[in-house]
Amino acid sequence: MKLTTFTDFGLRALILLASRKDEVLSAAAIADYFSVSRHHMAKVLQELAASGYVEGIRGAQGGVRLAKDPRDIRVGDVVRSLDKEQALVDCFRDGWNDCALLPRCRLKGMLANAQQGFLRELDRFTISDCLEKTEAASIPKLAE
Repeated sequence: MKLTTFTDFGLRALILLASRKDEVLSAAAIADYFSVSRHHMAKVLQELAASGYVEGIRGAQGGVRLAKDPRDIRVGDVVRSLDKEQALVDCFRDGWNDCALLPRCRLKGMLANAQQGFLRELDRFTISDCLEKTEAASIPKLAE
């Protein structure tokens, strides 16, 4: 399994927000912290908001903050939410049936089981589990 950059950015943003407790962070500050595109991070945060993981705060000091306790955000759920459009292989895509090996090929079922096993393993962990107990204090303050 390979996570998309979109999902990677989403997980990193959630971990950073969890380390900052109730702070409101702008998309630009989060993007700058990770040295990634501000535009791409804004899209990621929009999807995280649509999925209920972060809430947007309007105004001059606006940005996002976690909408849930980090102990209640399962890593597997975040990956499912952000990677929902990503097919592991072509035969997982809706409407795709150009495989010369069908109907005898069992690879699709094997890969589907492996993918579900991967996500079940991630379901064992929360965003809170991604932080060391002392890590939050060691993360440098973001530039305003």
